[in-house]
Amino acid sequence: MNEPALYGLIITYLCGILTLPPLIPLLKRLKFGQQIREEGPKSHYKKAGTPTMGGLNMIFGIVLVTLAFFFVTGKVDFYAFLMMLVYGAVGFLDDLIGIVQKHNEGLTVMQKLLLQIVAALFFTVWAYFHVGTVLYVPFYGPADLGLLTSFITFIAILSITNAVNLSDGLDGLCSGLSLIVMVFFLIVALLRDETGLSIFAGCFIGACLAFLCYNIKPAKVFMGDTGSMALGGALCAVAIKEQMLLYFLIAGFVFVLEALSVVMQVGYFKLSHGKRIFRMAPLHHHFELGGKPEMQVVMMFWSWAVIGVTAALIVL
Repeated sequence: MNEPALYGLIITYLCGILTLPPLIPLLKRLKFGQQIREEGPKSHYKKAGTPTMGGLNMIFGIVLVTLAFFFVTGKVDFYAFLMMLVYGAVGFLDDLIGIVQKHNEGLTVMQKLLLQIVAALFFTVWAYFHVGTVLYVPFYGPADLGLLTSFITFIAILSITNAVNLSDGLDGLCSGLSLIVMVFFLIVALLRDETGLSIFAGCFIGACLAFLCYNIKPAKVFMGDTGSMALGGALCAVAIKEQMLLYFLIAGFVFVLEALSVVMQVGYFKLSHGKRIFRMAPLHHHFELGGKPEMQVVMMFWSWAVIGVTAALIVL
C-alpha cells in the first residue's frame, strides 16, 4: 500500500474510534432510534431503539480525512467523494422522515427511486464525458462499448446502491461486506498508481473498520440508510472511475445475491399468488430464519465476500 492510502486508512479509523463514543449517546438523546419492520424476523424486535444514522460518522470521517489529504497532496477523487455524499443525503432524508414519523418507512418507494434515478443520470453523464466508454471485461480485457457503457453505468448505480442498502439487515454485515469489496478496488487503484482513488478507498476501509467496532453484534449503533446508501454510492463510484463495473459482479457477488433474492422473492410471490422461494428476503434473513445464529450468517457472508474478491483478483 502506498503511504497516502495507508495513512488515510489509519487516520480515518482513529477518527471513527474517537468520535463514535460521544456520537452514540447524542443519537440516543435526540431519540434517533431504529424502528424495526413488523414483517421482519421476530428476533430483531429487541433491537428497536438502538441509535441509528451512525453512518454520519463514517461519512464525516471519510470527508474530513480525504479533504485533509487534498490540501496536503492536491489529489482527491471528487467523483467518488460527491457520489458518496449525494446518496448519503438520500439515505439521510429517508432516515430522518422515518424517525420523525416514528415508523420504519421514510421516503415512499417512488420518492426514493426518483431521487436515485436523478442522481444516477447525473453521475452517468459525468462518467461519459470524464471517464469514457471503456470497460474492463472479465476474461477479455478493456473494451470500448460506446453508449452501452453508459447504460451499464446507469443500471449499475441504481443496482449497487440498493444492493448495499439491502445488505444492512444484520449487525456488522453491510460494513464488513463493504470494506472487503473495497479492498479489491483499493488494490486496483494501487496497481495503477491512482493516488486520489487509493486515498479515498483507504479512508473508506478505515471508516468501516472503526464503525464495525460498535456495529458488530450486539450493535451499539446502526448506520441507517444514511450509511448504507453512502457506502453503496462510494463503492459504485470507485468501480466506475476504475472502469471495473463488470468486475463488481465477481468481487461484490454477495451484494448481487442479496439484490437478486429480493427480486426473485417479489416476482415469484406475485406470479404464484403468495408462494415464496426463500423463507424471507433479502438472502441473509433466509439463513437466519433457517436457524443459523446471526453472527454465523454474518461470518458466512463475509467469507463469501473474501472468495469473491480473491476470484476477481485472479481473473484480473
